[in-house]
Amino acid sequence: MANVWKGFSTYAVIGIANTLVHWQLFFVLRVAFEFSQALSNFLAFCVAATLSFYVNTLYTFVVPPSIGRYLLFMSCLGGVSLAVGWLGDHWRLHGMITVVSFSLISLTCGFLLSKWVVFHRSEP
Repeated sequence: MANVWKGFSTYAVIGIANTLVHWQLFFVLRVAFEFSQALSNFLAFCVAATLSFYVNTLYTFVVPPSIGRYLLFMSCLGGVSLAVGWLGDHWRLHGMITVVSFSLISLTCGFLLSKWVVFHRSEP
């Protein structure tokens, strides 16, 4: 079980920086531009996740970055970000609830997706 979470601490530290970028951009898009929560969450995710994807390839999973891995990661978690934002709009939740919810989902599901699918290396 411990092997499943190997690398999680590095992923989480990078995730803190990712979260700060995501939240700031979400609220700028939501308040200043009056975008929906779905669009704000998705766009903020795309910007923040691009940075963290690259840093995670170098330090957490130690694999070369690739367009295929990037598109897989972005499409899976980008879909989740749109869904969480849509639910925030639909249920008229405060934006803070939307970004906190997405951040918690993204942290755990994103790590497992990254470890088992996106950055998975076959054992020799």
